[in-house]
Amino acid sequence: MRAISKTLGAGLFAAVAAIGSFVVPATNAVAQTAAPTSNPSPGTGFGYGTDSWPMSVRGSGPYTEPVLGNASYGGYMWMAGNWARWAGCKTGNFLAWAPANANQANENYAKYHIGVGVGAYWYMGGPGVDPHWNGTTTEAYNWGARQAAQTLATIKGRFVPYPVIWADIELPQIAPAPDNGWNNVYTSMCSGVVRQSYVPVAVDRAEFNGFANYITTHSTYKVGVYSAPQDWNRIFGTGPDSKIPNTYEWTYESETSRLSPAAAGWCLHSPTCAQFFGGQTSASKYALMWQWSGGGGVRNGYGDFDQIDIARMK
Repeated sequence: MRAISKTLGAGLFAAVAAIGSFVVPATNAVAQTAAPTSNPSPGTGFGYGTDSWPMSVRGSGPYTEPVLGNASYGGYMWMAGNWARWAGCKTGNFLAWAPANANQANENYAKYHIGVGVGAYWYMGGPGVDPHWNGTTTEAYNWGARQAAQTLATIKGRFVPYPVIWADIELPQIAPAPDNGWNNVYTSMCSGVVRQSYVPVAVDRAEFNGFANYITTHSTYKVGVYSAPQDWNRIFGTGPDSKIPNTYEWTYESETSRLSPAAAGWCLHSPTCAQFFGGQTSASKYALMWQWSGGGGVRNGYGDFDQIDIARMK
């Protein structure tokens, strides 16, 4: 995610890259795609959570959010995969995931009926890093579907109760492809060498459509996008190909380095409020999450903090 790509050094990349498993408490098993139940905080419908790299979640069950007083730990979003890692690139191949946080979120969800448990996102490579790039929407669609298939294969057998799979679509400014292949076409997946400095928005959108359609036709999960207005518009423009009125969204705009006061609903304080994209606002029933602190060069000393609208997923 944007938060990881700009804030983690090589040592921390290695620390979070180890693959492990996370479990549902044996005392209270829940179906993999069950709808989340909530004990939200603060306010009706909202809860706090974290994503990606490890955080010092407090307590011994039920768990509470790091730093933020006595707020319940409401969820953890993990990187199920990264296109550059999948391709075997020597750079940009981080895998951000924290098994302890995943277990804590799932225990709160399954045993104490708090929050949403674990959710998953795939760090997407755009059409420009497709090893079979030929400039067509058909190939872009297939490239999106292949990444979706890899996402589902990765989470298979794991307890991932949050019912939305996130497509992480951003411009991270890290090698080997600073734009993740959304705006430039590269000579090969890992080369970092641009051979064409333009990708039509229709091709970009075809890839997302391929990802989304594969997820919904091969699983019971819904599809969402992690992005923000500035990156989304630079990739998809502002025309018809940019509109996603019926797609769930997780935004990282606006972020802050401050953790006090904590976000309440969709705002910290005016004018610092969540800004969604693709034609949506926080009033939409598809606006689900806000990464309100951490990442993107806006460091807070701890990590990524998220506000989750739990009620909208009921």
